[in-house]
Amino acid sequence: MSALYPKINDVLYIQLDTGDEKEVNIVYKSRISDMDDESMYMEVPLQEGTGKLKKLYIGDELSAFFLTEGGVKNFFNSHVLSHHEDIIRLVRIKKPEQDQITKVQRRSFLRVQAELEVAVMTKDGGQFLAKTDDVGGGGVSFHLQPDQTFAEGSILSCWILIPFKNGSVEHVPFEGEVVRVKELPTNRSIVMLKFNQIADMERQKLIRYCFERQFDFRNR
Repeated sequence: MSALYPKINDVLYIQLDTGDEKEVNIVYKSRISDMDDESMYMEVPLQEGTGKLKKLYIGDELSAFFLTEGGVKNFFNSHVLSHHEDIIRLVRIKKPEQDQITKVQRRSFLRVQAELEVAVMTKDGGQFLAKTDDVGGGGVSFHLQPDQTFAEGSILSCWILIPFKNGSVEHVPFEGEVVRVKELPTNRSIVMLKFNQIADMERQKLIRYCFERQFDFRNR
């Protein structure tokens, strides 16, 4: 059954989810250098057309496909686990289960609905608390009050309170950039942030929380 997986040297076509809608439509190309039971190791991706290298961060979520005989596209979702210095720099991504590789693109990134407390500080020193709408490895979105609004590109310093299954609670600090403000029918709006600066260790906490939540949803 291993024919379902791509082979070493196969080209991977990748789209990323950083919470930025423009980014999500850009296609990057990479090549698989190695594989083990848990992971795929790929070269740093290049943007199609421009040839620019794309820096990936631990936790970045991606939708990928590779081609098999007859030009059939095989899609899977994954996320970045770590970086490796070999002769060339490699990116290690999570190897999907075989039944997660499909002929149909499913762009359900590792983003979960969650009402978590987030503290927000603006560049001019304004501070407020809000509740998230969803969280993921690439960014978060949260609800604004009716009198609040932000321009696209605004930079916000935040920390988010994450409760884990084992009872521990973590504060995860990050800096986010506003990529979109979505108006809701209720006269309120949701602001979507992509992470600008977040420590790998902190991002891993968010990803762990997302996995725990996904597991909960599945088991309901």
